[in-house]
Amino acid sequence: MTDLRVVDATPEHADAIVAVIHHAFAARRVLDPPSTQLTENAATVTAAIEKHGGLLVLSDGVPAGAMLFEQTGDVLNLRRVSVDPRHQARGVASAMVGCAEEVAVRRGLGRVNLIARVELPDTVEFWRRRGYSVVEQQAHNLIFAKAMPVELTVPTAEDMRAIGEELAGQLRAGDVLVLSGDLGAGKTTFTQGLGAGLKVRGAITSPTFVISRVHPSLVGGPALVHVDAYRIGGFAELDDLDLDASLEDAVTVVEWGHGLAEALAPDRLDVVVTRGDDDTDETRSLRITPVGPRWAASGVRASVVEKN
Repeated sequence: MTDLRVVDATPEHADAIVAVIHHAFAARRVLDPPSTQLTENAATVTAAIEKHGGLLVLSDGVPAGAMLFEQTGDVLNLRRVSVDPRHQARGVASAMVGCAEEVAVRRGLGRVNLIARVELPDTVEFWRRRGYSVVEQQAHNLIFAKAMPVELTVPTAEDMRAIGEELAGQLRAGDVLVLSGDLGAGKTTFTQGLGAGLKVRGAITSPTFVISRVHPSLVGGPALVHVDAYRIGGFAELDDLDLDASLEDAVTVVEWGHGLAEALAPDRLDVVVTRGDDDTDETRSLRITPVGPRWAASGVRASVVEKN
């Protein structure tokens, strides 16, 4: 079994990273216009690491993969993504990309971007399988992006509603949110915030006994369709609700939807709310994971506002 280890790059790793980049890109076919990766040297790599960071992958202790970072605003750009040909088909690239996404989340960044050449279909397919979407094309360059999860510690129910209201300002007709988490953790509270932000009619309560409620907009915006899938036995029963009739015109929220509602739309927000170990503590953990091209270009913004 291969021992893969991904480490944060330091200037001491510069020579190893240059070697990986040169081995990787020298083995690729020549492109027109040619790539500039082979111009990297210890000085340029050291400067990049010192400014933005990067990763080095060791396979059984031997340098096997590398990438450099460039951070602009809330975006982590991946540069010089390289796997030494002698270490391909060992999971090096996947391990490296997964760690890069963890870096983006730790830094509180909204998206990860990279450039791939359209003439390299295997590379393009790799990024698609990793959940990246093309958000722009510049000549031969495809700009891929993926929105990162937002992870928050939410102290109170009031904060949970405020986060839902903030998120509502980023939603549009056709958006789907799939909510899951502990019983009583705050899924409906979060949805109440969405309703306030969307300015819809009617009190947002748990729809357990009616399964689905429609809250029309008071301001000409999208309606809020609030679904509780707790007692639904499968996607066929969910499909019987005929949500397709309203999906394009409304914001649809499905509580207890994990494992069921994902099929409603390829673009969605997966929202998980969990309670702490102490039942007397109001604090909740909230994770919002954007899925699909809809969110790739913008990401999601959510925050807990400190109160004086």
